Amino acid sequence: MSNTETPQEQNPQEPLLGNEPAIEPVVEPIVAEHTDTLPSVEEQFRALELKAAEHHDAWLRAKAEGENIRRRAQEDISKAHKFAVERFAGELLAVKDSLEAALAVPEQTVESFKSGVELTLKQLVAAFEKNALNEVSPAGEKFDPHKHQAIGMVDSEQEPNTVVTVLQKGYTIADRVLRPALVMVAKGK
Repeated sequence: MSNTETPQEQNPQEPLLGNEPAIEPVVEPIVAEHTDTLPSVEEQFRALELKAAEHHDAWLRAKAEGENIRRRAQEDISKAHKFAVERFAGELLAVKDSLEAALAVPEQTVESFKSGVELTLKQLVAAFEKNALNEVSPAGEKFDPHKHQAIGMVDSEQEPNTVVTVLQKGYTIADRVLRPALVMVAKGK
């Protein structure tokens, strides 16, 4: 002990008055308190089983929803194929009605018949335009085997492989060839 220290500073656990016994701190086992708050292995297992059941149920629901979406999409595609021409057919009904009305007239002149046919043709052309059905009449154009079908070659003053005569018009629908134009093509010299 140094000269400046008092006996009480040297050992703080010694009683100050000298007659009292030393009080020792009580240490509680932390392990016992900690294990009381943790769930038992059986409880953990039950909790994990419940969570697994929830995930399995969610997976089954998601799988069923995916199947429903796939089925609905197939039905929509089937309906689209089945009724794809519905709009076009509706446009053609007006043309049919006009033709039937023209035939129903008892006394027809050539002029009235011709004007009726012209009006009906205009209805048909309008129906084609509304449904992206376009005419291909390639007279004077370069021969294109994707849009034209050559029936033969003829001597001509035009450049070789140029369409000279259109025997039958072709048609495209939405830029896809529906029917190629039947043409005669110029021979090379």
